[in-house]
Amino acid sequence: MENQKTVLVTGGSGFIATHCIIKLTAAGFKVRSTVRDLSRTNKLNQIISDGLQEYEGQSNLAIDWKVANLTSSEGWKEAMEGCDYVLHVASPVMMENPKDENELITPALEGTKNVLKAASEAGVKRIVVTSSVAAILYGRDDEIDEEFSFNEEHWTDVNHKNTSAYAKSKTLAEKAAWEFIEKDSSGMELSVVNPAMVFGPVLEEDYGTSVGVILELMSGNYPMVPNMDMGVVDVRDVADLQLLAMTHPEAAGKRFVCSESNMMMKEQTDFLRDAFPEFQNKIPSREAPTWLLKLFAFLRPPLKMIAPELGKNRKLDSSRAREMLGWKPRPAKEAIKAAADSLIKFDSLN
Repeated sequence: MENQKTVLVTGGSGFIATHCIIKLTAAGFKVRSTVRDLSRTNKLNQIISDGLQEYEGQSNLAIDWKVANLTSSEGWKEAMEGCDYVLHVASPVMMENPKDENELITPALEGTKNVLKAASEAGVKRIVVTSSVAAILYGRDDEIDEEFSFNEEHWTDVNHKNTSAYAKSKTLAEKAAWEFIEKDSSGMELSVVNPAMVFGPVLEEDYGTSVGVILELMSGNYPMVPNMDMGVVDVRDVADLQLLAMTHPEAAGKRFVCSESNMMMKEQTDFLRDAFPEFQNKIPSREAPTWLLKLFAFLRPPLKMIAPELGKNRKLDSSRAREMLGWKPRPAKEAIKAAADSLIKFDSLN
């Protein structure tokens, strides 16, 4: 039976990975997961168990924790042994460009290669790699207009002057995965999920990088918001798509845009102001002029990273996941509200 299979989730302490573990457990899979060290596993067991109870109404959590690091080949053979599937979720994330882009690119690239090699050697049936829309959206501005939508056929140009280190890391890592599978003789299948901005409920005080955007918007740290458009998706729906990509026969050899819909930053803050009136005096109500942000981009590194994105169309087409796999994500506003609710729950806004 399918639900007796064993699944390895890499980077088990991460925002997306914890929700994948919850979904896998609820679906009856045996779950194994990797962390860099075992010191937090007791706390992680409690955090994920609470999430399993809250979101799936179950209390049967049993995670087999293994130690493995993206930057080393050690530990992956043991972690993969006896696994039928792998969800490779672990990857370095950074909200601003590092001084040396290889700080992001090397672990993402080498980690993907280490995981794929070990999975192939262990006889894994299918591996699902978590990439990002960052591997799709950037470096092709001369080709797009207001009607243009990005889909799975598009790739980020890593050589473009405005492509960030993070986008390069996700693009190069995903391309390395496809190149590995093309040469692999084990019969292992590959699917790739490309999430947009991932919101939804955090399970602890240590929130995900993307949810940090909601935290900043509700903490009074920004008087205005940039003229930016982004795809939004709930972390629970990212986990759902991971499972569909793992098990659906037609998903092998495909990548899937993972976005419910696009929202402007101003649209997000307007919604937050309505949904959380007690925070209205902190949530920005105005959109910053693009010229002003570009001026300040020279002074603040995070602004320098987003400056090339101001006013750009980043519309995403997720019809492949919906039509081929039957993926049904919840509305983007629900994902934003769930993120904010959980930040309030854990007192992260105080």
